[in-house]
Amino acid sequence: MANGYDIAQATFPYQGFMKMAPHRVLITPEDCSSTIGTILPWLGFTLLQFSFDVNVVFIQSPPPIWEKIGIHMDTSPVTGLMGYGKLQDQDMVLTLSIGLQSAECWHGKIFMSNLLGKPTVVSADAELNRFILQADSRLFEPGWSRSIGEVLGKHSILLQVGDAHKKMRSINLNFANNGKLKTPFLRDAYRIAAFVMSSWKNDSVVLGKYEARKLCFHMMAKNILSLEPGTPVTEKLRKEYEAFAKGVVSLPLNLPGTAYSKALKARSYILEVVWQCMEERLCRKKDVEEEDAKDDLLQWTLENSNYSEEQIGDLILGTFFGGYNTTSKAIALAIYFLGGCPKTVEQLREEHDRIVQGKRRGGNSELSCDDYKQMEFTQCVINETLRLGNIVPYIQRKASTHIKFKGYDIPQGCNVMAVLPAVHLDPSFFESPEQFNPWRWQSDHGIRRTNNFMAFGGGARLCPGAVLGRMEMAVFLHHLVINFNWELAEPDLPMAFPSLDFPKGLPIKVRLLSNPQVSM
Repeated sequence: MANGYDIAQATFPYQGFMKMAPHRVLITPEDCSSTIGTILPWLGFTLLQFSFDVNVVFIQSPPPIWEKIGIHMDTSPVTGLMGYGKLQDQDMVLTLSIGLQSAECWHGKIFMSNLLGKPTVVSADAELNRFILQADSRLFEPGWSRSIGEVLGKHSILLQVGDAHKKMRSINLNFANNGKLKTPFLRDAYRIAAFVMSSWKNDSVVLGKYEARKLCFHMMAKNILSLEPGTPVTEKLRKEYEAFAKGVVSLPLNLPGTAYSKALKARSYILEVVWQCMEERLCRKKDVEEEDAKDDLLQWTLENSNYSEEQIGDLILGTFFGGYNTTSKAIALAIYFLGGCPKTVEQLREEHDRIVQGKRRGGNSELSCDDYKQMEFTQCVINETLRLGNIVPYIQRKASTHIKFKGYDIPQGCNVMAVLPAVHLDPSFFESPEQFNPWRWQSDHGIRRTNNFMAFGGGARLCPGAVLGRMEMAVFLHHLVINFNWELAEPDLPMAFPSLDFPKGLPIKVRLLSNPQVSM
């Protein structure tokens, strides 16, 4: 710009958050030399902390105060979406957050900010992000907001450190071990996905976001509490869990009608269900033969841990949330991205058609572990969805001791925020990072691997359900592409407030293929 620096190169939807009309923000260096260090961190990250996600700042109209401190508004509207894909000539394209781009421009990839009065080191640097993720509790401890502990519980795995974290993580790893993935989990995912899509009528409109949630919830309910899909108890629990999940990332305002208040009430209901299941099993323990015992997370925890009732409740809630929230959003994003990429759908369908034809020759119908291993391009689609979608936009930690890294000093007690999209959307790591391109993950030796892919975290806190989440996504896509064509019924751009969501529920029009491969 001739008269200033344009710090709003990123684009976002005109019909956006709270129906506010966005404007480009121009800061002239001669007017803002004394205030730029304060304004930019606020612009990029104060709203981020309030929303618990990486968001753009929406400004409805330029109030006089902005002019007084040197911020001038260019009122020409811009379109698109911050942080997520938008349809553009059948290519999925996205741009980085305004706040992140501007802060990087002025302060570099590592800088100090102030989030809700707390000094915070913000990292958009790949090397520091990996260091934060790989480090153990001797260097960093959890730094999540207060609402996380109050909704998920003080015994949530997200808040545990040291041996307590290792013990709870080992329980989750046992829950999602390879033996279960090869048999009961894969079988359950296949049957539940078919159950969910069995209600889809030809030429009807379904809400993709909620269909994905149904799959993930029923998978968790079945394998955590042995609750079958479609029963009144399960459906009631699913509705309560919807309210619970919304409150995890909400502002901790315990006022009637707020998401936080509803989440606390839903938490109480869910725990009552869990404790009732516990009591029934403990009462029947002597009368039930070993081979007739439930094979789920609750049963395993009762038999193999000395956890209290409260600890078991928080474990169940946390595992539910981890297996439901992120995976369902990833599936919804895959539906959204693929809806604008017919070539990707074509190759995906060819891969799954080959699997179906092979099973027909063998006289089988349900997917096996060997079938899953053949889904190489599917894994590329999953990787690209997670890279571009950035479902977990940042990781929060707190320095347990004074840390020196790459010439930077991180004081003890200082909050640290590792911004994952900054790495996933860095052109030095991913060519044309704004494009949805599953082929980038292909190589001569199979699926490309890179330590700059951080969708599942890393180190001791690497997501214990990563393999299970991938498998659920693959099975859902399997049923989808061999049975249906689909398109967006109306525009519904994913928004990141307070967490990744489709405001309209992702309405898609589904059409049954003329030769569906599996009976629905």
